[in-house]
Amino acid sequence: MLLDFDGTLVELAGRPDAVVIDPALKALIRRLAGTFRGRVALVSGRSIAQLEGFLGETLEGVALIGSHGAEIHIGPSRAAPVRPAALIEAEHAIRATFAGQEGVVVEVKTLGVAVHYRLAPEAEPAARRLVQSLVIDNGLAVQEGKMMIELRAAGHDKGSGIAALMAKSPFAGTVPVFVGDDVTDEAGFVAVAALGGFGVLVGAERATAARYRLRDVPAVRAWLEQPA
Repeated sequence: MLLDFDGTLVELAGRPDAVVIDPALKALIRRLAGTFRGRVALVSGRSIAQLEGFLGETLEGVALIGSHGAEIHIGPSRAAPVRPAALIEAEHAIRATFAGQEGVVVEVKTLGVAVHYRLAPEAEPAARRLVQSLVIDNGLAVQEGKMMIELRAAGHDKGSGIAALMAKSPFAGTVPVFVGDDVTDEAGFVAVAALGGFGVLVGAERATAARYRLRDVPAVRAWLEQPA
């Protein structure tokens, strides 16, 4: 069972640090880890450090794929590339551009920097122009999402992270199911299908590689709460 975080397990928030982690979610994650005997993973665009900050000890026995597939934690095994110097320079440029602009949130991740404009939709054109200008010839990649645009280390996505995870114990040889809501999750849907599993899209109908769909976060959690 592979689960996206934002928009799948928790509702999207105006600020990335404002998502609500309720006791019922923590209990659900613990139960899933036991039910699937450790074959549960969170697959997120957030860094693993961010996920651990939100969920702490709840993640015991849960594998983590962070930073759009660049970071992979399975038990004691840890894999993550070094933060590129070009990304550090880009972070400085993005911070300088949007410093003090009301409603625009610059989110710094281990291997990315995102501009969120959910609270200031008029900032979208400027955010897109800036991020696109910073990606040229520096080994970085642009990742679009819901009311945000991100500059991140290239060479990884949720699909590559899932493929790497599924090659390792205790996931190897099992059938993967990936639940996600955003365009960033499409690579994951493709990856699980190639491994004999399927994706579950969360949200409104759209073109997708997922086989099934759930309406919203409450529907995801109700589905996961069903007895195995």
